[in-house]
Amino acid sequence: MLDRFDPAVDPTFPAVDPARLAAALGAVIPADRLILTPEGMRPYETDALAAYRSLPGAVVLPADAAEVRAALKVARELGVPLVPRGAGTGLSGGALPYPRGILMSFGKLNRILAIDPAARTARVQPGVRNLAISEAAAPFGLFYAPDPSSQLACSIGGNVAENAGGVHCLKYGLTVHNLLSVTLETIEGETLAIGGGEALDTPGFDLLALITGSEGLLGVVTEITVRLTPLPADVRTLLAAFPHTHGAARAVADIIAAGIIPAGLEMMDGLALRAAETYAHAGYPLDAEAILICECDGEPADADDEVARIADLCRAAGASLVRRAADGAERQRLWAGRKGAFPAMGRYAPDYYCMDGTIPRRRLPEVLDGIAALAREHGLAVANVFHAGDGNLHPLILYDASAPGELSRSEKLGGAILELCVGAGGTITGEHGVGREKLNQMCVQFSPAELETFAALKAAFDPAGLLNPGKTIPTLPRCAEYGGMHVHRGASPHGDLPRF
Repeated sequence: MLDRFDPAVDPTFPAVDPARLAAALGAVIPADRLILTPEGMRPYETDALAAYRSLPGAVVLPADAAEVRAALKVARELGVPLVPRGAGTGLSGGALPYPRGILMSFGKLNRILAIDPAARTARVQPGVRNLAISEAAAPFGLFYAPDPSSQLACSIGGNVAENAGGVHCLKYGLTVHNLLSVTLETIEGETLAIGGGEALDTPGFDLLALITGSEGLLGVVTEITVRLTPLPADVRTLLAAFPHTHGAARAVADIIAAGIIPAGLEMMDGLALRAAETYAHAGYPLDAEAILICECDGEPADADDEVARIADLCRAAGASLVRRAADGAERQRLWAGRKGAFPAMGRYAPDYYCMDGTIPRRRLPEVLDGIAALAREHGLAVANVFHAGDGNLHPLILYDASAPGELSRSEKLGGAILELCVGAGGTITGEHGVGREKLNQMCVQFSPAELETFAALKAAFDPAGLLNPGKTIPTLPRCAEYGGMHVHRGASPHGDLPRF
């Protein structure tokens, strides 16, 4: 079963009297930004991985950095764990509250502080929605490139915590590639300015890269400066349909091998595309077993040339249909289906469990075969929707949580898929983070020495271990209990990858 917090059996932190915690927070946080009742805290008990649930001892909604520091001071003085939370769209249980602890939500730190068109930067607070940055930058001919499927709702602070990507990360990079600086509040009471602003580099260690993707374990980010990108002069979007996933996977490898880097290169298998078509009416061919959605941008002649070359490569890989979007409306429909694929799965099953492994592109065909074999072994359907261009897989395991045993089977299948990715020379997460979900697989991917190094890095920022405890870095006893340390790099933990 997914590992859940249980206050009755977790003695890591001593219990603090709820009245004492409420009084300490009430002295520094206004009553309208402090939630203490179980009913009021219920919306914060989980993130988008809803199988994990836990009520905190208090919810704080700071309105400025001073209130963030004040709440951190209370946590430090009382020895109470504190979990930072963005918009709650994370899929790894990273924002799961710690029982009796403080949950800090950034919904009120949601202002765009400045946009500098000349420097192509935006300075924002962590609660700003991802899409809101691009909307504010659009009048200046700019946009913020990383675009997770949840960009309508997800916050930039959460994107920094998880190093989020999106459908256009192949060309424009992940959050870490579009981040210039952050202001970080530590549990020890320090305010750190990390990064170089408009500078290309800064002296010393690259702490900005360390903070990005650290999942709230090292400090609380209160301000972020991101790089803005000029809106492309033109965009071309291509749909290619294939009678087998192998053909689509081959086309992906051939496109990249040809030196073409599209703005986006997404793949959906037959199960996923049929659900998405019924949901979004995107115009996908229902008889296909896989589709690629490829987008090229830039000057019109360059985009036309890239799309034409990609179309030829798809046909050579066995595409049964290659179609270019006729206009902006059709382009939006093609992407609406892809971005709506996750909720579309509700037509097939009441619940889904979204995985997030990353593999070398050349291993796509055999890993997809391996996922299918594991799905049959566990008796569950899996729909594949993913960022094919950079090998970031998002298998969606379909199950019914009300059916006895199905949640447990989905969890075991999810772990096996992640270990399959590690065995193929990949990693257990591309953009969703480790959170609580992938702690066991951290034991598979990393050695004891590596895990001890991770723990030492956390201790340098958070000696008492109060920030988001129980996430991301497993203990060595946990790994021993899971089955011993077994690091797999380039060899499958299940033996040779299945080939069909």
